Order: sequence, then C-alpha cells, then structure tokens
Amino acid sequence: MKRIGIDVGGTNTDAVLIADEKVVHSVKCPTTADVTSGILDALRTLRASPVAAVPVDAVVVGTTHFVNAVVQRRHLQKIAAIRIGMPASASLPPFCDWPADLAALVSAEVFMLEGGHDYDGRPFMPLDIAGLKAAARRIRAKGLRSVAVCSSFSPLDPSCETAARDILADICPDVAVTLSNDLGRIGLLERENAALLNAALNELAVTTIAAFRKAIADSAIDAPLFLTQNDGTVMQAEIATAFPVMSFASGATNSMRGAAHLSGLDDAMVVDVGGTTSDIGQLRHGFPREANAVVEVGGVRTLFRMPDLLSIGLGGGSHVDEGPVRVGPLSVGYRLTSEAMVFGGARLTATDVAVAAGLVDIGDRGRVAHLPKQLIHAALADARRKLEEDIDRMKTEAGDVPLVAVGGGAFLVPDRLPGISEIVRVPHGDCANAVGAAIAQVSGEADQVFRDLTREEAIAAARRIAEERAVQAGAARDSLKTVDVEDLPIAYLPGNALRVRVRVAGAIANPAMHAVA
Repeated sequence: MKRIGIDVGGTNTDAVLIADEKVVHSVKCPTTADVTSGILDALRTLRASPVAAVPVDAVVVGTTHFVNAVVQRRHLQKIAAIRIGMPASASLPPFCDWPADLAALVSAEVFMLEGGHDYDGRPFMPLDIAGLKAAARRIRAKGLRSVAVCSSFSPLDPSCETAARDILADICPDVAVTLSNDLGRIGLLERENAALLNAALNELAVTTIAAFRKAIADSAIDAPLFLTQNDGTVMQAEIATAFPVMSFASGATNSMRGAAHLSGLDDAMVVDVGGTTSDIGQLRHGFPREANAVVEVGGVRTLFRMPDLLSIGLGGGSHVDEGPVRVGPLSVGYRLTSEAMVFGGARLTATDVAVAAGLVDIGDRGRVAHLPKQLIHAALADARRKLEEDIDRMKTEAGDVPLVAVGGGAFLVPDRLPGISEIVRVPHGDCANAVGAAIAQVSGEADQVFRDLTREEAIAAARRIAEERAVQAGAARDSLKTVDVEDLPIAYLPGNALRVRVRVAGAIANPAMHAVA
C-alpha cells in the first residue's frame, strides 16, 4: 500500500510517501497563511521526485486548521442550540460555561425542551414534538445554517436526537445538524459543548476540505482523502466534513504515532520539537496516552479523545532574548526562513544558536559566527532546563525510560537527560508528524452502560459495538485490535450496572477506500 501523509503545522507543512510501511521520500515546505497553498507546494515538491511519481492509494492530512479557528475566534458561524432534557437540566443552559466572547460570537438561538433519558437508558420525560417543530420554524425564519442537538444520556439512547434531526430535515432541510451522540461520551455539558463547537465549524469544514481536495486534484493525484483524528486514527473526508472537531489534536498525535513507527518502540516518552512549540507525551501500546481529565479547547470544556500532552513554547523558531538569556515562548513561526539570522534576517532564534554551536548545519553559519560562546551556552542551557522539567512532569514512573526526539527542532534535545535511559533519534524524524498521518488506522469506540451482565460479558459486548463502528468507518475487520479498555461499576444503579469504554483500531480496508474515491 502506498500513501501520502501530510501534516500542516504552524511553521512547516510536511509531506511523506509511505510504501509498504517504509518512508520512500519526504519534503518540508513553509506553511502558508492560507494553508492550502502550503499543501500544494509540499505535494508539488514531493511529486517532483522520480520515486514519488507513482500512483498512491490514499492521501491522509493532519491539520490544526479547525482548532486554530476556535482558539483565534475566526471563521466561526452563528448556530442554534437545541437541548433536550427539561426540566432536569434547566439550571445549566447551553453556552453557560463558555468564555463570553466566544459565546457571543457563536450563539444565535437556544431552545430547551422536554425529553431525554436516564443513566440506564430509560426515558424520563416524553419528547416535546411540538416544541421541536416550533424551534425548527424559528431556525428557518432566522436563516441559521447550522444546529447542534444534545439530549441527556443520548449515547445510551439517541432516539430523541434522531427525532429532532428528522423534524429539522423536514422543516429546514438546508440546515446542517450535529447530534451530540455522534461525538460520543457520557457527560451532558462536555458532550454538548463538542456538538456546539462542531456546528460552529460547519462552513469552515466544508470550504477547507474542498480546498484540500482541490490541492490533491491539482497535483494530479487520483486517490481518496482522509483526515487524522485526535486519537491517532483516520476518518474519511466526508466524515471529517461533518465532524471537524474530531481533528482538534491530530497534529501532536500524528507526531507521536510517527515516532512509534519510526523507532519501533511501543512504550516510550516522545518530544516533538517544532518551529513554535515542543509537545511532550507518552506512548502506550504505540498510541499516545489519553488525557483522563476534561480537555479545554479555546476555553470550552470538552470530552474529546485527546492525547495527554504538555506543550511548551520551545522550538526552532523561538526568540532568544539576551537580558537575561531566555529561549521562547515567542516564535517567528513560519517566517523562520526570512527572519532567522542564518537566513539573512535580524531576529536571533534557537536555530541560530544551534547552528553556531554546531548542532545543525542549515543556512549560513557565517552569519552567526560573531555570537559569544557564553550566550550560546546559556541559551542551550535554558532550552535543556525546560525540557528536563517538563519531560519529568509527564513521566508516570520513577525509573529511566527511552525518549524519542522528533520534529524539525529536535536538535535542541541534548544527548543526555535525567530520568531518560536513551535519546532515540530516527531517520525522517523531522517529518514524524506526516509519517504518523500516513500510517494512521481507522478506529471505533463504544462508551455505554450495561446491566445484568458479568464484567467479561459487558466488555465483550462493548468490544463488538466498537468493532462494528470501526468497520462502518472503513476498517478491515480482520485487522482490528483493541487499543483501550476501561470499566467502572456504578454502585447506585440496580442490575450490576457497569460503564464500559472500548476503543479498537485497524487498517484501512481497500474496498472501503476505493468506494469513497
């Protein structure tokens, strides 16, 4: 199987060709302000190589486009929120825990209606059909184009949300509808917040993924498009258009998956040093360790499947200040090749210091020959101190463990660190994020409450649900492996109630892949 993996970072856009699980060719191009031009440049450079000018089976893109829109409060649309769960949820309406500026930018209408289910899946209030129809007419009258629907405990029984979708489709058929149960996880406010963010990104997702498709077509590549998700797996472009929030943390996750693939290590610490930030995480069974706590995106609490990462302002483009000597957190970002001293600019960066110290040979070393040795040593010591402290914060065991150093700025990682048994540097490590995108698998997840079953039976039932969802998403059934299993007894419910979450992943199935080409 041959795949092209692309990762769009804040500084560089990387592209790799993977054939039979090996990196055949890789390129790195500056990220452009419009993102798409950078992808086109990377693909053009990659395809110019004779070894890369071959048919490919898929193009997989990892992007921070959508999370940046939320963080920067840009390209978001006005939406309607429909909450089904009255009267139980009256005290905490939609948007109640959002930052005021973001809520004002996104919220247009809020409808709170009767209906919903209890923790064990039993309905506790009849669905307000008349209220739903009135809400749909109001949405149509206001000209809103996107709606988020959230019902209490809908992952256990989505019938209230699907009924709302059907009514909306009948009265205002041009409206895009996000159902919270499609984003998974029990927990009303966090699941609702994910649906609200997703609805606000609908138009941006449509235009962005259409631009990705155009860039691929303009590069004369005839292959289906996939986008990477937060958990290191992929989704078809059609699914990504409907659920852009699933790609929020895909950039850092791709780097960790790429580090696992290139190093052959399934359990290790990883530091990905880019041009702007360093992301530190831990590999477990070849996948990033997931965050158990609530994850905030742009100040909004969510329950996404996000990797447990620590990001620090240290990268190849980080500013180096001289009084006192400090590296980062500010960075020149994608302007590195014009503003760094080794490229003829006037800004002293971490890359300039590394070139002067002989750690890397890029640009014109003569332009930094005048830097005092004391300044060079102090800057490298500051970078080392930051890495030492934050890698130690992310470790979960007292003993020494291996550390895989990847990313374009990995030259800032010293050869020895306390608590680290060895520093592993890998070929194509500067494009580990694109490698992670190219090798990504398809996943499926189940998160449900089971009653009147033994623990083993409940886990097996959840695994079957997760496997079916993975197959429906395009995975080959015979390649599926269990990635994660969690179970939690619920003492206050009868019938030996047990909440089980199972995640599985497998290779892309060829028939499914060609079906969406």
